[in-house]
Amino acid sequence: MKFQYYIPTKVLFGCGQLSKLHKQKLPGKKALIVISSGTSVKKFGYLAKVQEQLDKAGVEYAVFDKILPNPIQSHVMEGAAFAKQEGCDFVIGLGGGSIIDSAKAIAVMATNEGDFWDYIFGGTGGKNMPKNDPLPIVAITTTAGTGTEADPWAVITHQDRNEKIGFGYDKSFPVLSIVDPELMVSVPEKLTAYQGFDALFHSTEGYLNKNMSPINDMYTLKAIELIGKYLPIAVKDGQNLEARENVALANTLSGMSESISGCISEHAMEHPLSGHNPKLEHGAGLIMICQAYYAYWAHRGVVDQRMIDMAKALGRRDATKPEDFVTALHELMVACGVDDLKMSDYGIQEGDLEMYTKAAYETMGGLFTVDPAPMPFEDCFKIYQESYK
Repeated sequence: MKFQYYIPTKVLFGCGQLSKLHKQKLPGKKALIVISSGTSVKKFGYLAKVQEQLDKAGVEYAVFDKILPNPIQSHVMEGAAFAKQEGCDFVIGLGGGSIIDSAKAIAVMATNEGDFWDYIFGGTGGKNMPKNDPLPIVAITTTAGTGTEADPWAVITHQDRNEKIGFGYDKSFPVLSIVDPELMVSVPEKLTAYQGFDALFHSTEGYLNKNMSPINDMYTLKAIELIGKYLPIAVKDGQNLEARENVALANTLSGMSESISGCISEHAMEHPLSGHNPKLEHGAGLIMICQAYYAYWAHRGVVDQRMIDMAKALGRRDATKPEDFVTALHELMVACGVDDLKMSDYGIQEGDLEMYTKAAYETMGGLFTVDPAPMPFEDCFKIYQESYK
């Protein structure tokens, strides 16, 4: 029973917590507010609320509004240059996972030389460690999907190489995170589902990860339970604050699991799909491969009890075999209306599946090393084939 636990982020959780931002000890005098290239945070008034809180705190700000749903390296570098130009001394990520991930990456590059890819450890990354601490990061999440408000990770795509790779270290944790479910009621039905499944798989992968611990088990099983119970409600009724709050809690717990355990090869397999096809939502890509993926581990017989545990947490209290988790997972997909997703609808070609398999090992190969057991290349390829439609 040996494990490391390190989550240095202060989390303000619950409805109305954004209104307490001005009372916090903020880590600087001028913030770079990072938001998406879309209109939602402006249209629903979230940006104005953050600006009002900063005004109350006597903190200046500048806004960088170019981040894409699958964020890219060039925007990280542009945002870092803008932060330097504006004299910002901390970064606020206001939005979903792509925004907060970008805020972390921008914070790193605002204080370090070279290119962001110099510090990426997978694929064609330079595998260097940043010499200087990043600017402090404040995360204000408007979605429940990635758990990035409670972990150090940032997933960025190199737009010229189609490499989608995670980056993170102890210094890239947010110093402060606000998880206010009132900011999530505007998320559309499909995105609520995609994001909820992303959070689910952070926990299921964390529970199957070789780096397991008693604390991680508590976080992951509770998150799986909350998502199984409340995600279908949040999908069907986005205004239901009880459901939103419980899915948000599951998401934050999943982020904590990401910090002390981490994902396994399911995420490594999805990243090439959305890395090469930017219109594919990350959560949707995970849903497309999840049934074949977990059926594979059920068949391998190396984590039977853990899969039974997850099935019970997901609502099948009478679960007795690992395949019960795959059944429970399918039932949740049906309940959330995402059981009909097709790779072909996003332009993914069946003839490219071997290329995606190679990319999974090349760009995120480290995740295969923490699988419950080694996954041979041909098995990974077969999971893609069985998922294709």
